[in-house]
Amino acid sequence: MSSVAALSEWVRTKVVVEKLNNPLGFLLIIGITGFLGLAIGFLGIKMGVLLFAAIVGIPLMLWMFVNEQVGLAACLVIGFLIQLSYKFGDYPVGTMLDGLTMFLVVTVLVKQIQKPDWGFAKSPISYYIIGWMAYSFIQVLNPMAQSLLAWVYTVRSMTLLILLYFVCCYSFSSLARIKWVLKLTIALTLGAALYGLKQEWLGLADWERAWLYADPLRAELIVQWGRERVFSIFSDPTTFGILMAYMAVFCVILGLGAFKPWQRIVLIGSAVAMVLSMAYGGSRTPVVLIPAGFVFYVILTLQTRVMLFTGVFFIFGTAAMMKGTSNPVMLRIQSAFNPSKDASFEVREKSQEMIKPFIQKHPFGAGMGTTGIWGRRFSPNHWLADFPPDSGYVRVAVEMGWIGLILYMALLFKIQQQGVYYYIRVKDPQIKTLYLGLNVIVFLLIVASFPQEIIILLPTSIIFYITAAAIVRLKDFDPAFNEAIAAEQEALALSQEKELSTID
Repeated sequence: MSSVAALSEWVRTKVVVEKLNNPLGFLLIIGITGFLGLAIGFLGIKMGVLLFAAIVGIPLMLWMFVNEQVGLAACLVIGFLIQLSYKFGDYPVGTMLDGLTMFLVVTVLVKQIQKPDWGFAKSPISYYIIGWMAYSFIQVLNPMAQSLLAWVYTVRSMTLLILLYFVCCYSFSSLARIKWVLKLTIALTLGAALYGLKQEWLGLADWERAWLYADPLRAELIVQWGRERVFSIFSDPTTFGILMAYMAVFCVILGLGAFKPWQRIVLIGSAVAMVLSMAYGGSRTPVVLIPAGFVFYVILTLQTRVMLFTGVFFIFGTAAMMKGTSNPVMLRIQSAFNPSKDASFEVREKSQEMIKPFIQKHPFGAGMGTTGIWGRRFSPNHWLADFPPDSGYVRVAVEMGWIGLILYMALLFKIQQQGVYYYIRVKDPQIKTLYLGLNVIVFLLIVASFPQEIIILLPTSIIFYITAAAIVRLKDFDPAFNEAIAAEQEALALSQEKELSTID
């Protein structure tokens, strides 16, 4: 054996077989710790963090190249923690997520070159996504746009991350893989919910309170009705609350499905923690989403047991909303069902009424990044820079025109339509339950996009693309569904043969 081969075998034994549980591992830990300590001492904590990221990141990237599932998990974790990281400093976490997304896309492309098979992406949803991406890139030519940088930053949030849909479709090569990603999503959401409960019951940490009151506008948003609203690891209670709402309904649906008893108990318990944490967040939109989700659930199932459960839920919910109270949490929740007394709702209605003529006259919109944060940053002199969209659909209509809005709505409709179609057709009880839950997530995000810009916000954007990919792939692991499709195709082929023979 050559010296190179011997060295390779020695490294494999120490790292893979013994998992660094040996003197080499201890030396590496001591060396890395000492190196990072010196780096932080001489170069500062930011450089130390970057060096640590490089030391951990390079082996992790190699692992992701071998197993893209690890990359998806990393994207999810970053999506959940990105707003938390901004509370400690201006770290380039968003750029890191973009880079990781592109790395995973390249990984899939390289594997396709080695062994071409695009069957995983053959779905009507894929074609609609490609059409939406193409329109987004064409928007760079919009003559009304005043800033190229605004388009670049906006296309990152609205188009770049959507490539994760194709990565997920490729990665979801088995039912176990889909379940694993969904379990990770539930676990991360539960962690955020528990931290929110910690904020409510034990109070904010000193660094959280310092971050909160460093910006008067932020404090005005979060400190309302005489209390500090819960926001967990996120930057605002609304993003946090909407995540809690749709994931709580998802957990309840799975908890009522064909899973093991202990799994159902964990899922229902997780849903309770999420709903409670959402209530302390004090946002109105999430409160409305929960009954809307159960209504859609009843429509899809049309089962007596489900209708009874939902009926009881609505009776107790209505009683709670009608009951007089001085509790600020309950008052905030009750206000969600009386929008006529909500000043912010009236302001939103007036601004949307004002912008309608502009949308009708501009089929391609004013250009991506013209409104909101990017508008104020890159086009401060544009009259739309101070316009608050306050709605995912209004933003698309203003920036990308009514043509863009039609394309966007068509994409959302196709995802929902495909989800319902496969839910009706599949036979496996667990897969059917998963389809039911995923359909409700899509429906609630479509509803939530009316009053909020939620689908483009992390971590919901990543969860949305995971959901769309799971809808495409789940039916591939139901033997009864595939047998039925094969039988239909065979019957169609025979029918066509008979028609041809009759013509001859």
